[in-house]
Amino acid sequence: MSSITLIGTGNMARTIGTLAVARGNTVEVTGRDQAKADDLAKALGGGATAGEWGTVPAGDIVVTALLADGVVPVVAEYGDALAGKVIVDISNPFNATADGLAHREETSIAQEAAKVAPAGASVVKAFNTVFRNVLEKGRPDVFIAGDDARAKAGVAAFIESLGLRPLDVGGLKMAHWLEGMGVVTMGLARNGVGHWDFALGVGEFTG
Repeated sequence: MSSITLIGTGNMARTIGTLAVARGNTVEVTGRDQAKADDLAKALGGGATAGEWGTVPAGDIVVTALLADGVVPVVAEYGDALAGKVIVDISNPFNATADGLAHREETSIAQEAAKVAPAGASVVKAFNTVFRNVLEKGRPDVFIAGDDARAKAGVAAFIESLGLRPLDVGGLKMAHWLEGMGVVTMGLARNGVGHWDFALGVGEFTG
């Protein structure tokens, strides 16, 4: 089982935390609002604890369950407290209409976070192509990207512990394209699929 710290107290933090606790992982919750972190840890149960904002996270895997514009500043703020940790960015930097990315360059929130992360920390992109309601109810594929093979293996093991299938798409530069897939899921939900109860995945065909 994995040891994780959730930075954030919103819906995705609650969902990932709930799954993690149910599957026997060790969970710590941190948030700028200590009362919210305490409340979420209590709601998760299963021995989940509330950590103190800005201090060294208890988890080996640190999930930044934050809006896209908050990820890089928070990684920079934590600084050396994240040394040696695996940082998992789950965000989608949508534009105002959620039909494109907020950044125009071929980069990603994960890549920008890696630039400000301390030495010894590794950044992995994951979970951004899965809607929260599907994560709560289904068994979707979870695409991951990162440059550190050991870090990706740890994140993959955590994803497997949740009963989900991790699929490695390559190095951290692929995080840009995973964010693009996030845009595609929004387009499908609004158009061709017409609802939010689906996820992108990989089917294997022979013959």
